[in-house]
Amino acid sequence: MTRLRLAFMGTPDFSVPALKALIDAGHEIAAVYSQPPRPAGRGQKLTPSPVHAYAEAHGIDVRTPKSLRNAEAQAAFAALNLDCAVVVAYGLILPKPILDAPRLGCVNIHASLLPRWRGAAPIQRAIQAGDAESGVSIMQMDEGLDTGPMLLSEAVPITPETTGQSLHDALSGLGGRMIVMALSGLAAGTLKPVAQPEAGVTYAAKLAKDEALLDWTKPAADLERQIRAFDPWPGSFFLHQGERLKVLKAELAAGSGTPGTVLDEALTVACGAGALRLLRVQRPGKAAMEADALLRGYPLPKGTILG
Repeated sequence: MTRLRLAFMGTPDFSVPALKALIDAGHEIAAVYSQPPRPAGRGQKLTPSPVHAYAEAHGIDVRTPKSLRNAEAQAAFAALNLDCAVVVAYGLILPKPILDAPRLGCVNIHASLLPRWRGAAPIQRAIQAGDAESGVSIMQMDEGLDTGPMLLSEAVPITPETTGQSLHDALSGLGGRMIVMALSGLAAGTLKPVAQPEAGVTYAAKLAKDEALLDWTKPAADLERQIRAFDPWPGSFFLHQGERLKVLKAELAAGSGTPGTVLDEALTVACGAGALRLLRVQRPGKAAMEADALLRGYPLPKGTILG
């Protein structure tokens, strides 16, 4: 294996396994770039990102510029004399001087099978849309939004049990394994970038909190996928008597009626097409519980209309 001098650019916990894999493989991490510390917790204390914290724990220089568009930031990056930069959910746009600075360019780990689900939320959108599979693409970056030529891709099935969290974890680990292979092939000249297909492009819009409210007029199958896709964030919920109840798990069920109507004593709710049985629910400030336990202390009898 050729030992490369790298910059690593990432922010959330999704990115950490890739940084760990590069360290374990023996590459030199000249610097880590991450989003600046943000207020977190009840005290709103400034907290470094997961990537920032991991890099510091391993004695790696961490840089947290608010932008890479100014000449000073670009000169500091170029001065690192990098072979390559690895980018994983960093959160800043890389301008052309940054993309062009490393000898082998900038390589991105993207959590979809490009060109499907370019953009901010590919994991959740794949589940929500009912895709049969997701995966990881290793891409040579250009100035477009996830439009660069491909180096490697590997698929992962999406099953009826797949959630946003489980797919996140699977793809995070896969990305770490794949980036080591991709850099080896890139350095050796045995891995050549291939242009993405022009057909099949879709965009994964950023998740918004207002999407989390369950719209009972939609088909039950759509809502069941939404619940899995939005677990753990932003979560899916319904309203009842001014209270916001989070739905953590549900299954398709027989039944029909006015959308939002509770159909039986097992918390089956009529949807625009079919019905959804709510299996695990969480009230504000309470622990999550199975539906039967919830109903013992919070009645939602047959005929109740949920918001």
